[in-house]
Amino acid sequence: MTKNLSKAVLFMLGLLFVSFLALAQDGEQQSTGQRHPMTFFVTSVGIGNGGNLGGLAGADAHCLMLATAVGAGNHTWHAYLSTQAKDAQPAINARDRIGQGPWYNARGQQIAQGQADLHGDTLELARLGSNLFKQSALNEKGQVMNGVGDTPNTHDMLTGSQTDGRAYTDSQDHTCNNWTSSDAGSAQVGHSDRIGGGNRSWNSSHATKGCSQDNLVSTGGAGLFYCFAIN
Repeated sequence: MTKNLSKAVLFMLGLLFVSFLALAQDGEQQSTGQRHPMTFFVTSVGIGNGGNLGGLAGADAHCLMLATAVGAGNHTWHAYLSTQAKDAQPAINARDRIGQGPWYNARGQQIAQGQADLHGDTLELARLGSNLFKQSALNEKGQVMNGVGDTPNTHDMLTGSQTDGRAYTDSQDHTCNNWTSSDAGSAQVGHSDRIGGGNRSWNSSHATKGCSQDNLVSTGGAGLFYCFAIN
């Protein structure tokens, strides 16, 4: 009990630390009149067809459409989604689709310096965690997304990925048939507020109950996902 409480306290202190760094960075940018362009956001709305996103191409197009609506269409946008090996096609890792960073949200706050920070590739970086939590995982309009305690809770983010950002290699469906199913299957999701799911992961917390829109909503989602600019 005491050990678990200590871990929880350390985790919260870590979140407070990265929050402080983000606010300090934001304040510095405002004082100089400069702000980093947005290269990361959470989709404010989903496609609306459950786990059927039209494949990776459809998800990427959705990212670009939302980014263009707020004046950020000059970047190449990719959805943070993995696909699984199927029909002689190799798996695609979400982390391999998003460039090398750094990535900034709509307020100019840094989400991560690079892949190692974002995914905690070393023990030290894993302990620190990325600067991605409820107050920084903003949509393209710069708005905070609903999470635990909000109505409705929409913190489930489709990723189809393991915590390291790579695709699953087993025979189970973790990607709603590579983002083409709104019926059978399941999708792995992360939590944008990093609350719940047992591991507080932004990209790999639990599986959905199915791939329909109602299935996604039932576990705290809305068919939303992360978008990253690769340039």
